[in-house]
Amino acid sequence: MDTAFAYVSVWTLLAFVLTWTVFYFTNMKSKATKLAETVAEERKDGATDVIIVGAGVGGSALAHALAKDGRRVHVIERDMRAPERMMGEFMQPGGRLMLSKLGLEDCLEGIDAQIATGMAVYKDGKEADTLFPVENNNNFPYEPLGRTFHNGQFVQRLRQKASSLPNVRLEEGTVRSLIEEKGVIKGVTYKNSAGEETTALAPLTVVCDGCYSNLRRSLSDNNAEVLSYQVGYISKNCQLEEPEKLKLIMGKPSYTMLYQISSTDVRCVFEIFPNNIPSISNGEMANFVKNTIAPQVPLKLRKIFLKGIDEGAHIKTMPVKSVSASLSEKKGVILLGDAFNMRHPAIASGMMVVLSDILILRGLLQPLSNLGDAHRVSEVIKSFYDIRKPMSATVNTLGNAFSQVLIASTDEAKEAMRQGCYDYLCSGGFRTSGMMALLGGMNPRPLSLIYHLCGITLSSIGHLLSPFPSPVRIWHSLRLFGLAMKMLVPHFKTEGVGQMLFPVNAAAYRKSYLAASAL
Repeated sequence: MDTAFAYVSVWTLLAFVLTWTVFYFTNMKSKATKLAETVAEERKDGATDVIIVGAGVGGSALAHALAKDGRRVHVIERDMRAPERMMGEFMQPGGRLMLSKLGLEDCLEGIDAQIATGMAVYKDGKEADTLFPVENNNNFPYEPLGRTFHNGQFVQRLRQKASSLPNVRLEEGTVRSLIEEKGVIKGVTYKNSAGEETTALAPLTVVCDGCYSNLRRSLSDNNAEVLSYQVGYISKNCQLEEPEKLKLIMGKPSYTMLYQISSTDVRCVFEIFPNNIPSISNGEMANFVKNTIAPQVPLKLRKIFLKGIDEGAHIKTMPVKSVSASLSEKKGVILLGDAFNMRHPAIASGMMVVLSDILILRGLLQPLSNLGDAHRVSEVIKSFYDIRKPMSATVNTLGNAFSQVLIASTDEAKEAMRQGCYDYLCSGGFRTSGMMALLGGMNPRPLSLIYHLCGITLSSIGHLLSPFPSPVRIWHSLRLFGLAMKMLVPHFKTEGVGQMLFPVNAAAYRKSYLAASAL
């Protein structure tokens, strides 16, 4: 009796295991077949591989890059007219390198773009030149020169280049929302130029609609923080002395810049803060420029600075925003450009970062024959987020620190940091070349930036303590050190300690994206 029961039990157990095994593998095969059919169906039914929302610098450059790889790209842009912006007018040497690697360097031709060799920096009657390093430039494999230009003309050249490819469809329309199914973005709803509500579907959607993005909130919890405002206008029919150098004036309440954006046009721009913005419509802003900002501009630049105001140039204000990069939990979508990550424009590096991002993203997507596998695309996006860090972390940290030391203050510790930054940047040699290589995107290494920020801090403390360390001077020095830590430490959290302190990632980035062999 016991033997028979044992036999029955064993055979019952074996039957159960066999049945479960057959069911499991049949179910897995069914799921795999269903996934393959779904992917194939998306590829077959959708005429588009990638939807790009926005045809600015980032959207147009990405469309061209993906189309060159054989992707079918649908770009939806709200306004196809040339944008009139006072940002995105300075291309750093690192940005030109990225542009060249994307096959878009010729978009800087035919728009009267001007050569930029560096900056002339002014403070309290002193002047110093800080140039992009030709030697000791960390083996930067490209011409160490920037370009300045009218942003709208550059964007139109990029759009023309992208739309010249047969697999790019560039359409004017306003995207209203994303189409989502079970956490996967399937496409967008938009109103076309005829005013009709319609939809566009694709396995991958790239949101690249700029600093005023209306889709960011549905993809990321990071809200744009308004730091200050930039006020700008153009003085026409004039040329700066030494037009190849951007003029940076460290004045009050913050900085003023003048730079040549064509052979006859000079951009004049300055920073003000939200609690004190004069009205443009009633003439208060023009008076503020004449009575408050202009007297701080060196005499040899003042005539050109006032020329635009005297001739009634259109004055524009634009909020300066900051957004830290974060990945969306939703699949089938990626944020890019100012919709994804913004930092202070004082270092003019936004275009350089987005072109670097495009170069990385393009390389990661190339091995994928089909973008319909949302899981694989999500893994690619996660890799992209990590690989971009050497460039983005360097630029984000530098932009935050540089913008803060440009702000004038009656606080002795803050002013000592500001003076220390000027002295360090303008001292020549390794200090100047190192800082300008960082500003120009020629050396995207967070650890190098930390080294120079520590150098500025120690130099400023030394200046505060001289000629002898009194108790008051020691107190201000401690406060100055605290200010420096407030500039730096938050970025360890935002960008990641490993990305900021360990040089392996920066070396890998340089090898993959800055090497001469990759040109």
